[in-house]
Amino acid sequence: MNSQTNKNFSLRLVLVVIILFSVLNLIFTVPVIPILGFHGIIDAKTSAPQSSLGVMHYPKQDLEKILEYLIRNNYWFLTTQDLYDFFLKKSKKVPKEHLNQKPILISFDDGYKTVYTNLLPILSKLEEKYGKKVKVVLFINPATLDRQRSTASIHIGCQELRDGLKKGFYDIQSHGLNHKNLTLLTREELIKELLQAQIKLRKCTSDLDPQQKVASHFAYPYGAYNKQVQYYASKYYLSSYLYDNKILDYGCLKNYYEIPRIPINGQISFQQMLEIAEGFHQTKSRSKC
Repeated sequence: MNSQTNKNFSLRLVLVVIILFSVLNLIFTVPVIPILGFHGIIDAKTSAPQSSLGVMHYPKQDLEKILEYLIRNNYWFLTTQDLYDFFLKKSKKVPKEHLNQKPILISFDDGYKTVYTNLLPILSKLEEKYGKKVKVVLFINPATLDRQRSTASIHIGCQELRDGLKKGFYDIQSHGLNHKNLTLLTREELIKELLQAQIKLRKCTSDLDPQQKVASHFAYPYGAYNKQVQYYASKYYLSSYLYDNKILDYGCLKNYYEIPRIPINGQISFQQMLEIAEGFHQTKSRSKC
């Protein structure tokens, strides 16, 4: 092999390395954030695995392992306002302490009592063990708050919401007043569902929420929306969340009232959960904007 051949080979090698580096850089810097949507948290030891609760809700034993994994692997647990300020609007710079962290948002819909009885103790335990606070988003239907005095109620009450908020674990947001399919309502009914939900949630938490971050964001019940629903949601909320099993590519998202979420239920294994949380940070293809 002569010197010219060696030179050409070296040049090709350098080009290959540059191209490979560029491809890898694209792969690992796709601006995506997994947004996970849970419902209730059950104790797998006491709940029948084939019951409706066993399918819809998630085992607390697995959830604790997942949250611990995320803490140990340096994840940043976003609130809805964090996502809005730092990644969607980009109105604020990401704080230095979060620059090297992987963002994730974990939400729980419908305000089941188990987010207090089963989830809150896990969050407290992990904070004590690691010195890090896991923030979770609760999308609440506040009409159920009035029923919490009944021992038969399966939903969280106002005082329980306040307890989690005061301890810094809960980000409390709106899921509509009564969890109705908003696309089936009249204009007047739709406005009531959106506005009264916000009023009731802020009334419950007013002294703990001077900046009124509570009920500033919204999740569509059943993931159902249309142009009218989206229009009126924009009148009262800064953003709205879907249930469409898609990953958020915040570099492409233009409509803050169509934020994607991935539904999580009891049929998704612990390993699949890790793949959802970790794998999406290594997405191999950027969605087309």
